[in-house]
Amino acid sequence: MRIIFLSQQFPPEVGAPQIRLYEVSRELIARGHDVEVLTAFPHHPMGVIPEEYQGKFYQYEIYDGIPVHRSWIYPSPKGSFWRRLTSYFSFTFSAFYSVLKAKPADVIVCTSPPLFVGITGYIASKLKRAKFVFNVADIWPESAVKLGILTNKSFIKLATVLEQFLYKKAWKIATATEGIADYMVEHGKKRDRVFLLPNGVNTDTFAPMPKDQELLKEWNLEGKKVFAYTGTMGYAQGLDSILKVANNLKDSHPHIHFLFVGDGQEKEMLLQMKSDLKLDNVSFQKSVPVSMMPKIFSVSDFSLVPLKNLDLFKGARPSKIFPALSTGTPVLYCGEGEAAQLIESNRCGAVARPEDVEHITHQVIELANKSEAEYDDLSASGRDFVIREFSWKKIVDDLLIEIQE
Repeated sequence: MRIIFLSQQFPPEVGAPQIRLYEVSRELIARGHDVEVLTAFPHHPMGVIPEEYQGKFYQYEIYDGIPVHRSWIYPSPKGSFWRRLTSYFSFTFSAFYSVLKAKPADVIVCTSPPLFVGITGYIASKLKRAKFVFNVADIWPESAVKLGILTNKSFIKLATVLEQFLYKKAWKIATATEGIADYMVEHGKKRDRVFLLPNGVNTDTFAPMPKDQELLKEWNLEGKKVFAYTGTMGYAQGLDSILKVANNLKDSHPHIHFLFVGDGQEKEMLLQMKSDLKLDNVSFQKSVPVSMMPKIFSVSDFSLVPLKNLDLFKGARPSKIFPALSTGTPVLYCGEGEAAQLIESNRCGAVARPEDVEHITHQVIELANKSEAEYDDLSASGRDFVIREFSWKKIVDDLLIEIQE
């Protein structure tokens, strides 16, 4: 098949959409399919375009065996909603040049958010006479409204009209979670036109390994029971609650350590909070390449995956769950709904009520006190679960069944 993926995000950026698109593209190419990616110049999360891409409008390259068309974007890491909106629309329009440069296609898979790139995807499907698959990883504008990011009523109304138009015009809709799939059906899409394209993991790359002794020493984690958060430090994660947990435990359980690896809009606030609370049991490290993540998990006893206490997140499946479980690292999920059910039903970690500091503290202590045999059971269960359900090979098998119809 000839497949075009259209997405604002792609490596070398790090994040769930980037990794999903990279892994699915590589697997499809390995099976003999013709794949091209249309994306923006790297800019996330810091809002800075790397020097090698600056001053350019368009560039074609082969990224790790994947043909990639990159076009200009106005980067906006922080600031007003309108600046972010300008960033979204800059790629929505510049991507049309990549569409013209790309080869003919049978299917165009367009990833949202941002919602507006769906305009490009739909028109591109007409120009290429291809089937339009809308890949929805987050329901927008509803999620932005519930998070308080979007408040302009006129704009919300226009965005909702666009949202419904794109859902209607899509040949099929691929969703990241079952909750989003249910939303699509409730809003008029036929069930046989909606399928799951979840986050997954490369189970060969993310495999259990001995603790990296060099990293343990470098990051001063020797003899610690490490609870690690890895990824973007944004508003949605509610990471301040984890620092409050650390404050609860700093005197009574000094061997429990909280490790944060990554960057994001909330990092400066978290660093200040650590300083104000004098938290010696918390450390921060900058973002690392995906290739280093198995080492991070090797020095982590548990992976922290927290979310804010919002009904919006009950249908979420945070992508960082799967690499952790694949390495045999049990997960402490601070949330409710779909992801919580996955953790509990597959016995691969523990669940705490989101932003409930006392309950999270209790679950941290319970996990830290697990016997070696109990820990090994959690570890093995998680690894078996993701191999069975969330390896990229399994996900691509399911994708091809849907788009080869």
